Amino acid sequence: MTTLTSPKLAGLLDRLFAQASAAVQETRLAVADLSDEEQARLMRSRTDYRALYGRFNDVPLAVSRETGALLYMLARGARARNIVEFGTSFGISTLHLAAALRDNGGGRLITSEFESSKVTRARDNLVAGGLDDLVEIREGDALKTLRVDLPDTIELVLLDGAKALYPDILDLVESRLKPGAFVVADNADYSPDYLARVRAPESGYISTPFGGDVELSMRLG
Repeated sequence: MTTLTSPKLAGLLDRLFAQASAAVQETRLAVADLSDEEQARLMRSRTDYRALYGRFNDVPLAVSRETGALLYMLARGARARNIVEFGTSFGISTLHLAAALRDNGGGRLITSEFESSKVTRARDNLVAGGLDDLVEIREGDALKTLRVDLPDTIELVLLDGAKALYPDILDLVESRLKPGAFVVADNADYSPDYLARVRAPESGYISTPFGGDVELSMRLG
C-alpha cells in the first residue's frame, strides 16, 4: 500500500474530488456575467488575473484525478525530494505531491497561494491527510514568495496558478531544476508564451501535451 492509496488519504481525496465536482456549477456562475472573450482575456492577462481568480475564492480549482495520479507517479519516478507548486487552491494536487514525498522517504514541498481562504482550507486538508509536515504554504504573490529560500535542486514543479505568470515562475526556479526534472503546467494553452518557450528546440526541455489539459516538460542535462 502507498500513502496515496491508504484509507486515510484515499478517503479524504474522494471527498475533495466530490466537492470539486459539486462546485462545477458554482464555478460557472462565478463568471456568468463575463463573455467568453473577456474570460480568455483575463486568463491571459499579466495584470488583471486577480479580477478573475478572486471570483473563485470559495470554490476549488482542482486538478483532475488523472492529473493527480500523474503528479504522484512523476514525483515517485523522479525520486523527488524537493518540489515547488504554483497555485495551491484547496490542496488536492498538494496532497498527491506530498504523498509521493512521504513514499520517497521525505522531502520538502513549497507551494504558493494568494487567496487567504484557500490557504486555510489547504492547511486543514493537509493536516487531515497527515502530510502537513512535508509542506510549506507561502501565502501571497508567488512572484515574491517563490523568489527566496528555494532548495538548491528541484526535481518537480507544478504550475497551476495564473496562467500568464507561467514564464515568470519558470524564471524563478529554472536554474535549480535538476537534469531530468519535470515541469507540469495545467491549462497551459492559456499561456502561449510559456508553450513557445518550453517547446522551442533550443529551450533545454523536451515538452509535449499530455491528457489534453497538461503540458509535460522535462529539463534536459
